[in-house]
Amino acid sequence: MTLVIDYNAGNLRSVENALGFLDADYEVVRTPEAIPGADRIIFPGVGEAASAMSGLRKSGMDKALVEFAASGRPFLGICLGSQIILDASGESDTRCLGLVAGSAREFPGDMGLKVPHMGWNNISMTGNDPVFNGIPDDADFYFVHSYYPGPEDPSCTIATCRYGISFTAALKKDNIYAFQFHPEKSGPYGLRLLANFLSLKGDITC
Repeated sequence: MTLVIDYNAGNLRSVENALGFLDADYEVVRTPEAIPGADRIIFPGVGEAASAMSGLRKSGMDKALVEFAASGRPFLGICLGSQIILDASGESDTRCLGLVAGSAREFPGDMGLKVPHMGWNNISMTGNDPVFNGIPDDADFYFVHSYYPGPEDPSCTIATCRYGISFTAALKKDNIYAFQFHPEKSGPYGLRLLANFLSLKGDITC
């Protein structure tokens, strides 16, 4: 069973629609008690880091997610979920889950481009990770964000995107994946990414 985490950080409807299209066996959960029995977790989210982390701590979901991630089972963060898996976020100087060393960073204000970065943009893969099977390099995905994940270890970056600067669009650390873009809103390639993630087994290694 795939669990989709609802922590009051955005509308989950697009994620549910994508999983339904893929005929996935999934459930949306709001309490930490359900997490230990999951085969894999999808951790989406939009909004502000400090508010999201406050909700996770109040519910006890933060500790449950950390324990799940340590189990080796597949874990996927999307958008805000790709940022708060890190140690910290520059947004409101927020301490985050600490699943991956690094911090979420704000786009520079002097790029001459609109922030948030919103719309379709292509990504460049840095390796041959199985989550990208069947997806061409430079495929387009849909982004909406003002911050982006900055993993401490550059080898964790598995895809980059350029918007004024080159930034991490996708990362992987052991069993943990994170996409700054929204695969659930990114058409056939986004659906293929989700299908690839759903096919991953436990105890993934780098």
